[in-house]
Amino acid sequence: MVDILKSLRWQDVADILIVAFIIYHIILLIRGTRAVQMLAGIAVLIVMYFGARELEFMTLYWFLGTFLSSIFLIIIIIFQRDIRRALTQVGQTPFAKTHEETSHVIEEIVGASLSLVRKKLGALIVIERETGLKDYIESGHKVDAHLSKELLVSLFHPTSPLHDGGIVLHKGRILTAGCLLPLTRNPYISKKLGTRHRAAIGLSEETDAVVIIVSEETQQISLAQHGALTSDLNETTLRNRLDAIFIPKEYQRQMLWKSWLSRS
Repeated sequence: MVDILKSLRWQDVADILIVAFIIYHIILLIRGTRAVQMLAGIAVLIVMYFGARELEFMTLYWFLGTFLSSIFLIIIIIFQRDIRRALTQVGQTPFAKTHEETSHVIEEIVGASLSLVRKKLGALIVIERETGLKDYIESGHKVDAHLSKELLVSLFHPTSPLHDGGIVLHKGRILTAGCLLPLTRNPYISKKLGTRHRAAIGLSEETDAVVIIVSEETQQISLAQHGALTSDLNETTLRNRLDAIFIPKEYQRQMLWKSWLSRS
């Protein structure tokens, strides 16, 4: 082990880190997409290929060998959208772009919340973070659409078949609508809180998700995180809370500095 460490060059370390970085971002790119199931299917075929060779199932071995000989072409065809999306991101400034996209998402959420208040519509908006929400996502109806203020408001309109339950957002997309969320079991929660607020608190107790609630009765905006509820938020306080949660302070200071320079 010591000999291996001594023989390591800085180029070897850099090489390993670059490969790890690429693999990590590939995983991030395909996580939550159909590509995961497709890769699992390919992995099963590879295992069957080697199993057929060991068990001397020659016909199956030949068939799988013929199929897998074109595996790279098959991968390109199957994952062409993901590959195209990844290539379009090469050469861009990913960190700044990510923060700008996050700011845009926050503005859409804030705008939708205010519009829902004006229309006296209730809403339950879940923002997925690191903890997966697969169990709750599967209880709803798949939407998989780009996030926009107008779409959010329309989904919570009483005439929409998906207006009951919560909407789950992830990375600027609306994943599902009409999701069933777990109610809090905290006995100290105010009896005045309705089902929406109890569901928001319950989900925030079990996961790291951030949940925004718009009350149909009081026209108030609330935010649930880590089992705590912050109520009576206005446009500024809601935006500030979301900025503090999702945007690094360094980037916020940078944007304030740019804003100040543009005014002067």
